[in-house]
Amino acid sequence: MAQKRRNQKVKRIKRYRKPLNLNIGMVIFAAVLVYVIYCVMNYLRSDPPRPYEVTEGSLSTNLTYRGIALRNEQVVTAQTSGYLSYYAREGERVAKGDVVYTIDETGQFKEYQESISLGENTLSKQQLMEFRSEIVNFVHGFSPQNFSSAYNFKYELSSTVLRLANANMLKDLNSAGDYAGNFQTCRAPDTGIVAYWMDGYESLTPEQVTMDILDEKAYGKTQLADIELAAVSDPIYKLAQNEEWNLVIPVEAEEGAMLEKEGYVRVRFQKNQYESWASTKMLVGPDGGHYVQLGFNNSMVTFISERFLEVELLLNQQVGLKIPLSSIARRNFFLVPETFITQSGTNASNGVLRRTYLEDGTPSTEYVETDLYSYDEETGDYYIDTDVLGMGDVLLMPDSQATYTVSRMETLIGVYNMNKGYADFREINILAQNDEYAIVASNTRYGLNVYDNIVLDASTVTDAQLIYE
Repeated sequence: MAQKRRNQKVKRIKRYRKPLNLNIGMVIFAAVLVYVIYCVMNYLRSDPPRPYEVTEGSLSTNLTYRGIALRNEQVVTAQTSGYLSYYAREGERVAKGDVVYTIDETGQFKEYQESISLGENTLSKQQLMEFRSEIVNFVHGFSPQNFSSAYNFKYELSSTVLRLANANMLKDLNSAGDYAGNFQTCRAPDTGIVAYWMDGYESLTPEQVTMDILDEKAYGKTQLADIELAAVSDPIYKLAQNEEWNLVIPVEAEEGAMLEKEGYVRVRFQKNQYESWASTKMLVGPDGGHYVQLGFNNSMVTFISERFLEVELLLNQQVGLKIPLSSIARRNFFLVPETFITQSGTNASNGVLRRTYLEDGTPSTEYVETDLYSYDEETGDYYIDTDVLGMGDVLLMPDSQATYTVSRMETLIGVYNMNKGYADFREINILAQNDEYAIVASNTRYGLNVYDNIVLDASTVTDAQLIYE
């Protein structure tokens, strides 16, 4: 019996392989996993749109000019020859009869002045403030393109030092003894603002200005405060006798006519950002060029040391929401009359009734929900997304037999709002713009609000695109 069993063939036992049992849940999970991996890889390889937070701001569509300042200037000359010592500061208002300078005929009093030690603490707090003020004004107004102003500052500072030193000497005049009889005190012939420089344009009138005069390459001025020895009839200083002065700027004929029509314009001086109002008058110069005379009745003393000034005319300053030009986009929309817009649902969403046809050709109606992007008050039309409706769609007026065929299109200017995580087009109303930014109206029905996040570069997104921050 045992032998019989050994003679029987031994059969090999194989493991049973279960068939792959796919169910719908596994398929959906795999599809979702593949989609997530694709989205992650796509995000890592792409450059996500950068946001820009909308803020309130202002923008001026202004014009900048450089012109020549003309004042009522009286040049005062020396009555006798001798050595000069100044006592009035440039830009200081002097009354008629105030001492402006002294002239020493023999030079003995000047030698006496130089022999006296002024000590370490001669200058008062007020005098030190004068130095600080001049230095601060120079630092704020300095431009490398106008390096010659550094030399003017040097002369002005030296003039201030000499004037303060001479003023202390004048207080001790009684101690000068016999030296005091060798000089004369020279007083102001009239009230005015003192200036210690000349350039030959003291008697120039606005009607005489030409482009050659405005060419600063050929311009030069003489610093009178550096003169130590004067002859009879030499210019010593000059007086600007009133606050009325003019700034003449070159313009195009159309600009000049526009400015003259304004009558008055607000002017910002680039040197110190000071603002003032000026009257406007159109001029035609001897060379046939067009100019505008800006008339001022204040701030003359501030620019007493300047012949040429750069100004900005504040013609159209707008306040609103400030956005970069790169955020602005344009989109086409269908125009639908207001009477064809209806509301439906618990949230009263906006939409239209569109005519459709069943499979057997029977006419039917469907409600199409849509966003409204703008409204034209003149025509009574709403702007509808072109992705919702199609050209030639027939719309039905609620509670009426009237129909409207979609055919008209218009373009809106706007930006892409990204507050909700996708590119949502919003209309904007541009009030003003320059080369970088635009000012748009705020709190509009279909527009932006302050602190909204918009796409910085509108060319990097499409409408309704998901945005991952």
